[in-house]
Amino acid sequence: MDAYYASVEERDNPALRGQPVVVGGSADRRGVVSAANYEARKYGVHSAMPMATALRHCPSAVVLPTRMSHYAAISRQIREVFHRFTPTVEPLSLDEAFLDVEGCEGLFGPPPDIAVAVKRTILDETGLVASVGVAPNKFLAKVASDLDKPDGLVIVDPDRVVEFLDPLPISRLWGIGKVSAKALRKVGINTVGQVRQLSEQTLTQKFGEVGSRLWNLSHGIDNRSVVPDREAKSISHETTFAVDLADRDVLQSWLLELVEQVAERLRRNDLRARTVNLKLRYSDFETITRSKSFADTSNSTTQIWEAATELLDRCAENRPIRLIGIGVSNITRCGTAQQSLFAEERQESKLDSVADSIRARFGRSALRRGTSPKLRD
Repeated sequence: MDAYYASVEERDNPALRGQPVVVGGSADRRGVVSAANYEARKYGVHSAMPMATALRHCPSAVVLPTRMSHYAAISRQIREVFHRFTPTVEPLSLDEAFLDVEGCEGLFGPPPDIAVAVKRTILDETGLVASVGVAPNKFLAKVASDLDKPDGLVIVDPDRVVEFLDPLPISRLWGIGKVSAKALRKVGINTVGQVRQLSEQTLTQKFGEVGSRLWNLSHGIDNRSVVPDREAKSISHETTFAVDLADRDVLQSWLLELVEQVAERLRRNDLRARTVNLKLRYSDFETITRSKSFADTSNSTTQIWEAATELLDRCAENRPIRLIGIGVSNITRCGTAQQSLFAEERQESKLDSVADSIRARFGRSALRRGTSPKLRD
């Protein structure tokens, strides 16, 4: 989806169209930008930027509070559109997903026609614009979806993958961060095509395990499958900040948003998980993961949140963070889980179920969770 949160606000209030719109926290409370529309981006405003900085760049910006429950309700509508075209949908976040349409051509035509139909249906039913990439694998489709925003449709011919990739900047390759890009540019490598000319051995010697992945991606090779939630061995959400963040309160707010998405996906698919995984990428691109396992499986937002904040506290190094992610693994079906003997845990499960039912009937904005680390308070 294109500038998703801001686009929702413009749709709900057409008077905002043509104005720079910024969604996020207030400037006087160390708030940050969650999303900025394309008008605001012309002034250099971007997500994760401190709101005070955003307003210095663009004093005329219209600043709106984040309505996460509302955005999640619309995201559910969009996912329902996806499932009309294929059962194989892998959500990445509220505003992005992979769809595998192999085998659906008999019903809906070739993949480019399906892409057009998906875009049209989303626009007709939600009033929002999506950008779509059509390609033989996930990496290429993701790159294609980002190339012609807003309202983009980029199709990668399976026979012209190298021609598609070669002119692109090296930043389009997953795993190329600031440090890696600087090292490559230092030796005159600026495009994917130039990376492709290097041997796998050379890349591995220079970048370790990442080098092998870079070699594959520069050749357009990505063998990962699109995995629906019901078949997933793990479920995760992560977000990369446009600028590095060190403020713990802000990081916890982002973490809560990610936890709620993961927990809801578990419950929606009648799944429970035993292990919570936290992923952090620091400003120097060092990436760490930390895990915590429960005695029994769970899909409770509170339990996952408490585990996530405990893991975040363990990593309190006062270092700027570029990416934060939360995931769950060791997943089982709800029917295979042992019932809790503790009334408090049963109550939390009922609260989650009731909350999900209220949101399903009246919309996600009907009920919102507080941001206190002790959610059960």
